[in-house]
Amino acid sequence: MKQIRQRQRIIILSLLSLSVVAPLIFLGRREFLQDLYRVTSRTDSSKLNVVEQIQGGAEEFKEQNLVGYKEKNVVSTISYDSEKNNDAEESRIAALERNVSGFSHDERQDGDARKKDSSSADENINVHAVPYRMSKENITLTNRPSRRQEDRHHILNPPSREVKNQKVQEIKDQILMAKVYLKFAPPSSNSHLKELELRMKEMERGVEGVTRDLDLSRSVLQAMRHMEASLSIVSRAFSDCSMVSKLQAVKRKTEEQVRFQRSQATYLVHLAVRTAQKNFHCLSMRLTAEYFSLRPEERQLPNENKIHLPDLYHYAVFSDNVLACAVVVNSTVSTTREPDKLVFHIVTDSLNLPAISMWFFLNPPGKATVHVQSTENFEWLSKYNTFGKNNNSDPRYTSELIYLLFYLPDIFPTLNNIVIFDHDVVVQQDLSGLWNANMKGNVIGAVGTCQEGKTPFHRIDAFVNFSDPLIRESFDDNSCTWAFGMNFFDLQQWRRHNLTAVYHKYSQMGSEKPLWNRNNGRLPLGWLTFYNKTEMLDRQWHVLGLGHNSGVDRNEIEQAAVIHYDGIRKPWLDIAMGRYKSYWTKFLNFDHPFLQQCNLQALYST
Repeated sequence: MKQIRQRQRIIILSLLSLSVVAPLIFLGRREFLQDLYRVTSRTDSSKLNVVEQIQGGAEEFKEQNLVGYKEKNVVSTISYDSEKNNDAEESRIAALERNVSGFSHDERQDGDARKKDSSSADENINVHAVPYRMSKENITLTNRPSRRQEDRHHILNPPSREVKNQKVQEIKDQILMAKVYLKFAPPSSNSHLKELELRMKEMERGVEGVTRDLDLSRSVLQAMRHMEASLSIVSRAFSDCSMVSKLQAVKRKTEEQVRFQRSQATYLVHLAVRTAQKNFHCLSMRLTAEYFSLRPEERQLPNENKIHLPDLYHYAVFSDNVLACAVVVNSTVSTTREPDKLVFHIVTDSLNLPAISMWFFLNPPGKATVHVQSTENFEWLSKYNTFGKNNNSDPRYTSELIYLLFYLPDIFPTLNNIVIFDHDVVVQQDLSGLWNANMKGNVIGAVGTCQEGKTPFHRIDAFVNFSDPLIRESFDDNSCTWAFGMNFFDLQQWRRHNLTAVYHKYSQMGSEKPLWNRNNGRLPLGWLTFYNKTEMLDRQWHVLGLGHNSGVDRNEIEQAAVIHYDGIRKPWLDIAMGRYKSYWTKFLNFDHPFLQQCNLQALYST
């Protein structure tokens, strides 16, 4: 009898098993899964029961309770329109298929989680109840230590929404708010503040190194609720008015600190610009010592008979920087087709005259001529006495070398034309074409700085005070500015218009009232002096910005006849822009013994 009963049980169990396996065999595994998926989509309760029955029968799954949590113990659901979104349903079925068949999907989990559901806002067909922890605004997955629980989540919840990490951010916001309260009132002043400080430290430990809500432990989420309660209690202990006033005080103090730090940074940068580097000082001292070791008759540079010949190509540099002058001369000579026609006039102060002269004694520029002279040779200059009227402590704007540009006809009385270089330029192409330019009766040839859509975009009203009646009546506030640094001058036209007297007029006006910003140096004076006397050159003659603009187009640099390191980040300084430095350093011979003895090759070879 017992054997009969056992056989009956076996037959019943076999029939039950066959009822499960048969659909897979005869109807196809995928069709069965689709039917199963539709069954699990009917109601929230039936879906959970069916899936739990399937998973409960698998021996590798341990019995675990899925907890649906939301603040105030409200379990929510997410709605999708599976009929309108076939692609999303296919992905859900594929996920269900992988889980039932025992396939591992760990490697694809992160990619699937990033797929967004494309269903619209008015979709209202429930797919499944969701064992998610619900925050106020977004949904995050409950942290589960078991990998099998993650698989269980994929059965219930196909990866159709992107998992967000708002809980982590909310915790960080709570910590920040706690720090604000503790900043205003020490913990010793209130028992609630002491508790808040303990909660804050606990939360800091809990979120250390955590970037995803999935990584938050249950204890951290629980502590988050306690933290919120502590913040609520403490907030009631402080009046809104006192909190606002304290926040305003902190804001003002922070702004003052920012202004101070910016001022300090600006001061240090300008100090770096004005301070002679140790390597430069070493080079200058060695050259000066060598110069004074020569006999007076040996201190004359060759070919000085050419310096007054008006038919040659004359270039002038006003500088106290040995290496800057060397680069200007070397780069110009290396690109010219007629080096024997080049004459360089280097004007410096008496302190740097020996060093610069000695450099060109030791490094003559081939067939070109170099003439070095000091401002002390210009006895007529003292009668003008215009250099100390700028009320500016920065030597870059008070040095006589800066304003010598306005006395070119007096400095070079025998010349008809001349090109003036700033000492922070590099010549990359032959410049003989400048001497054939049609100046149309103008005094100065320059590249304009008002090209639309380009940097810089400068008009004169940005630099000159047009509220002054005389300025407003004499100049057009929309007129374009132009660049110093590489300029061609017709000295004959200069003398005809007596522009040195015009310069003195505006210089005197500027010393009596604020017509322009003193920190712009000679620029406003130049634009006023040569107003309506300027011939605009093609932009390829002169490219600006290498001393302050990191975004100068590389093609423009390569095609330019002259590149200019205008700005404070000069190529010989530590603060120079590395991407532009090689254009300057390639014209220096670092095998020179003085450069090596002063360690300048290490300074510029990096």
